[in-house]
Amino acid sequence: MPSVTIRNVPDEVHRAIRIRAAQHGRSTEAEIRDILEKAAKPEGRVKLGSMLASIAREAGGLTDEEFALFESVRNKIPARAASFE
Repeated sequence: MPSVTIRNVPDEVHRAIRIRAAQHGRSTEAEIRDILEKAAKPEGRVKLGSMLASIAREAGGLTDEEFALFESVRNKIPARAASFE
């Protein structure tokens, strides 16, 4: 799993994160991971494939059976960023 080093975090920000971590009963590092995950993948985010399928169903383009077929063969592995090296 990748790791990240963040330098020059203001004391008051670090203190606030430590307090927040204590309130949630976890380490500062675990709290920062949670904050980053929620920022990068917020709840309720609209996923493009789901949105397009919904539009197609509303337009009469897909029946429920067709949608179920697409859903069953859909690749559910998250995409990786392109590497140009």
